[in-house]
Amino acid sequence: MGHPVLRERARPLDKSDIKSAVVQKLIDDMIDTMHEYHGVGLAGPQVHEGLRMFVALLDDEPDSKSPAVVVINPEIVPNTQAIEEGWEGCLSIPDIRGMVPRYTDITLKAIDRDGRSVDLQLKNFAARVAQHETDHLDGVLFFDRMKSISRSRSWMSTHGSGPRMRTE
Repeated sequence: MGHPVLRERARPLDKSDIKSAVVQKLIDDMIDTMHEYHGVGLAGPQVHEGLRMFVALLDDEPDSKSPAVVVINPEIVPNTQAIEEGWEGCLSIPDIRGMVPRYTDITLKAIDRDGRSVDLQLKNFAARVAQHETDHLDGVLFFDRMKSISRSRSWMSTHGSGPRMRTE
């Protein structure tokens, strides 16, 4: 959690950089790392790369069979003013979860790993994941958005020590 890259705004990728072997390997490594740690998202800054990109499982109820989506240079556009609080966790802040307010319906505008523009309509959990990961690209951590730190708790105190999928 204390690494400075987590608090810096990540730099956008040029379309010419996206297809480079280095970026493509980074994407594959990020997907592998996300799965290894049972996450549903992982942003560049979390692996000490200050690049505006993340990988995520954007299904309504993601599991190990959900496809990883690659999101580069994202922009979040709310489709509603409706905001709901929900529990979030983070691979960069192990074993702590908190209640975080997020838009329930968004459009995620981005570039995919092939350099194509994409507009994804996301609701509920998938929208929460995309907003959480985009926050990482702006140097924002989930507890920065919490209304009260008293709305946090240790994962172990609420869920035991079994396997888990984290919000991110």
